[in-house]
This record gives sequence, C-alpha cells and structure tokens, in this order.
Amino acid sequence: MSSVFVGFVAMLVLGSGSAKADFTFGEPTNLGPTVNSDQWDWTQSVSADGLELYYMYAGSYDPNDPRFAWDISVSTRTSVEDDWGPPTNLGPVVNSTNDEMGPCISSDGLELYFQSNRPGGAGRDDIWVSRRATRDDPWGAPENLGPPVNTETWDYNPRISPDGLELYFAYGLDPRLAVTKRETKDAPWGEPVDLGPVVNNWTCQDGLWPSSDGLVLMFSDFWGCDPRPGGLGDTDIWLTRRTSKDDDWTAPVNPGPPVNTEYTDGAPMISADGTMLYFNSDRPGGFGEMDLWQAPIIPTVDFNGDKKVDLVDLVMLIDNWGSNKTLYDIGPMPWGDGKVDIEDLKVFMTYYEKANPPAKP
Repeated sequence: MSSVFVGFVAMLVLGSGSAKADFTFGEPTNLGPTVNSDQWDWTQSVSADGLELYYMYAGSYDPNDPRFAWDISVSTRTSVEDDWGPPTNLGPVVNSTNDEMGPCISSDGLELYFQSNRPGGAGRDDIWVSRRATRDDPWGAPENLGPPVNTETWDYNPRISPDGLELYFAYGLDPRLAVTKRETKDAPWGEPVDLGPVVNNWTCQDGLWPSSDGLVLMFSDFWGCDPRPGGLGDTDIWLTRRTSKDDDWTAPVNPGPPVNTEYTDGAPMISADGTMLYFNSDRPGGFGEMDLWQAPIIPTVDFNGDKKVDLVDLVMLIDNWGSNKTLYDIGPMPWGDGKVDIEDLKVFMTYYEKANPPAKP
C-alpha cells in the first residue's frame, strides 16, 4: 500500500518548497544495568549501524584507588532490536593510566576520536584518534591531532561528521563550541572556527552532537558552570537548527521535558538515522551516579491534531506539497530537509501503516 500511495502522489504533485517540521521526543528509557554501573557512565557514541556503543564506563571505579582513570569501553549487540551486551574495556592501547573520555566513532567504524590528558599532548586535554583497518581488527595506537585543533588549554568532546571532513568540538576553560574542516580525509585539519555568538551565547557550552545531515546541533550546559537561563535543572540539553549546511545556526532552544528535568541532563547524541536521542542523566530511575538514557525522536504526522493518523492527514500533506506555510517537512529526518516532497510522504506512510494495519481476513 505504501508504494502505491507514494507512486500515485508523486505523479500528482510537483515542485519543492521550504517548511520546518515539528518533532517530539518520546519518553526516555534507561539503557539498563548491563550498560550502566553504580558509578558515572556517560559521553556515549553509537555506531552508524547501531550495533556498537562506545562510552566512558565506570564499573571498575574505585574512589580509594589513586591509580584510577576514566576509560573507554564498548558494548555491542547483534541487531538494533537486541539488548546491549556487557561492556568491554578497549584495553591499554587506547586507554592509558590517564583519562580517556568523550568517544566518537566514525561513520565507517574505522576511526575513534576521543579526548585524553595523557602525555604527549599540547594542553590540558587534547583530541586524539585511534584507527583500525577493518571493524574486526584491533584499534591502533592513538595519534594526537596536534595544532591547530589542539591548543595549550582544553580541547575535548570531538564529533566527526559522516563524511569525515568536519570535526566539531569544545574548547577552553569556559567551553565554547567550534568546528574544524579538511578537504579530504588525508588532508590536515584547518584552523578551527568558533560557532559564533548565537550558539555560544552563554558562559560555557559542552557535550555537542551534530545530526548526520548537519541540520541539527544538540549540546548541553557545561557541568560545573552556571546553567543558561530558561533551563529546568542543573544542566540541560539544548538544540539549534539551520535550513541548510550553508546557513547560520539559529538561537538555541530548550526541548523541555521529558528530555530535560530538574536533574543533570547532558551529552546528547543523535543516532545516524535521526530516530533516537542518547544522553546522560542522574534523574531517578537509574543505577548509578550518572546513567545512559535514550529517547525516540518522533516526527509529527498527525497534522490536524485529532490524535489520528489517517487519510485526512495524507490529503493535508498532498495539499501542502511544495508549500512553505505549513509543517509537513518530516523526512528523511524528523526535522525535515527543507523540502516537502517524496521523502516526507515515505515517512508519513510508515506511520500511517502502523496506525492503520490491514484488517485480518
């Protein structure tokens, strides 16, 4: 039925327009006691296929052991419907006797960017990268990204773009967000560019994550700084958007509950397909000091607000094809791509078929 509708409507409507879609966050769920320990577990990165979870696992934390340092571990699963398996420490090649945090796995799964205060860096915390030839090979010795990315101060929480040509990160004692670019994967990184006063509009920002299409950027207040006005708790998650990658970021907004609470919520991470938000929180219902949580990102497909997804909504989508006056741009990501077109119809039909299953014979 989906393919029939898509083909039929594609013949009826032409043109393209610009629209901004509504989307919501579903109720957050804890990733559970296999992933979360009774200590601090945070700064996560899920692989593009959704089968590897890299994060700072604190299950071995001993507050009385002066040798303790934060390490990066990985949890895996066979399919996205399965539960995450027990975490495995990445070992002494990636992890050192110093701190390793803020991992980010590249879209091909062959590079792991992270922050560390290990020897050999340029400043207090530096950005490093470890590589492997295939996903079945072990990680190689980490390399320091060097200047101009790393400086004599703090450089951390690296986030590599899907094409490997942009690296977002936080820098400074009172952190600001920046991006560095390169022309090819073999080219050196260019001079970092501050994201500017619209995004960096408070004392300090941290824990950033750009969506895979580059149109949404989520970040959080820096733990230990005064939270920015308009938040709900100790630290909150914030969101900024842009129409295209050539446009400027808009003023950050607080997505509110259920993502943010009166507790500490931060380090957002958007799945590659845009359907899931991963983040850290010490809200009730967890297993430790800080836990990993997830919340679905849901496009608004009930266009008339009658709590039904039906043919009325489909007709509304068709009537507004190419319009920039309404909120029907829901694909391929929940926040759309600036065009009300076939991608939005595909997303709509996915939800329509869930809400209207065929009658049993």
